[in-house]
Amino acid sequence: MSAEKKSDQGVKFDLPTKLLGGAILGIAIGLVGMLTALTTEGDAPLDKAPFLGWLWGCAFWLSIAIGLLMLVMMFRVFNSQWTPIVRRQQEHGLAAFPWLGLCFAPLLLVALFGGENAGILWSWVNPESSTYAPPHLQDSNAPTTVSSDVLYEKKSGYLNLYFFALRLILYFGIFCGLSYWMRKVSFTQDKDGDPKWTHLGMKLSAAGIPATALALTFGAFDLFMSLEYQWFSTMYGVWFFASGIRAALAVTIIGCLYLSTKGSLKGLYKQAHQYDLACLSLAFTVFWAYISFSQYFLIYSANIPEETFWYIIREINPNTGERSGWFLVSLGLIFGYFFFPFLYLLFYKNKVDGPRIIFIAVWILLFNLLDLYWNIIPGREIRPGSLVGYEARPVFGVHLLWGLASLVGVGCLCAWAVLRSFKSKQAEDIPIRDPRILDSINYHE
Repeated sequence: MSAEKKSDQGVKFDLPTKLLGGAILGIAIGLVGMLTALTTEGDAPLDKAPFLGWLWGCAFWLSIAIGLLMLVMMFRVFNSQWTPIVRRQQEHGLAAFPWLGLCFAPLLLVALFGGENAGILWSWVNPESSTYAPPHLQDSNAPTTVSSDVLYEKKSGYLNLYFFALRLILYFGIFCGLSYWMRKVSFTQDKDGDPKWTHLGMKLSAAGIPATALALTFGAFDLFMSLEYQWFSTMYGVWFFASGIRAALAVTIIGCLYLSTKGSLKGLYKQAHQYDLACLSLAFTVFWAYISFSQYFLIYSANIPEETFWYIIREINPNTGERSGWFLVSLGLIFGYFFFPFLYLLFYKNKVDGPRIIFIAVWILLFNLLDLYWNIIPGREIRPGSLVGYEARPVFGVHLLWGLASLVGVGCLCAWAVLRSFKSKQAEDIPIRDPRILDSINYHE
């Protein structure tokens, strides 16, 4: 019996060996790239490209997983009548968290055991590595070391290697622990129907939302913002949260629509569910724009060099003063990640028509990927002899190729984990004994 025919009886997939093969191939390419960069000898600086590409690929799938976890817990806390059949599909998505933790492990291992190369990605990991002169010394046109940078001295109590490693373990411990319990309370209720699992899920979610909020906020600080440790923004974690929720809603819409046509949600997933998911997507589109603009406006109005350089390298070439390729990416995010989805989702037909909502969901996922690329990749490369001593990395470079390989590899691994969860006998296709299941099935606009 084919997988398509089996899907008519529910989501009973064969183990996708092609996905697992793609995961192994993509991850192997990324790991080989990082190993090659670490073992290259010469006077030239080590190539960051494989590490940046790996971080970008992992960050995309991590943002989706965190968004799914937050949505599951928010649906639990609010006890929404329409969400149970949607929530079950999101719970399967949480199966990716342990594998995502393993995917981030190579970066942590390099930081811990990389010796002189430990700071290849996060320069502050190795205080003796070269960095950029602080603004008041930039006229000297000479890089300095991290340890001699006054901006690092003020943050050294937080940005130190072993505390960093401990925090990353704690973050993924929170994500994996909460994911395990969200799945357990839901899946166990399918078997015994005990209402205590509903109450336990609400209590765990009430405690888990602030815990996850703190973990994702400081995780964004540590993994992404500290790539340029001299820069900081207290709103950065909220930006990552908003992006993750948008991506998770897009994945949820795509998954539920597919299952409503070829899987277990035939006749169960209705237009009303889709409309509400689309409305949430519209709301978080506005929220993302608000956070992104607020962050930019506050830094622009304060005009402090330690803050403004982060945006400058994403708009102009600091050595020539001309617009760079990153400026076009910035404009693309403004119009493609906010204005277009916002205007598109204002129309009712675009929220409820299957092909139209699939289009905008895929669009949002692509621009979430671009947003992470814009945040992670540019950075500052030391360029001795140039006007300000550094340049931003180009939009198109070898880091993009490494990133695409990592993106495919980590994505295939996550998809394999999720489909394996669907195939398992741990849970029913929908939470059949959830107290709200009839309300969810009969939900209408």
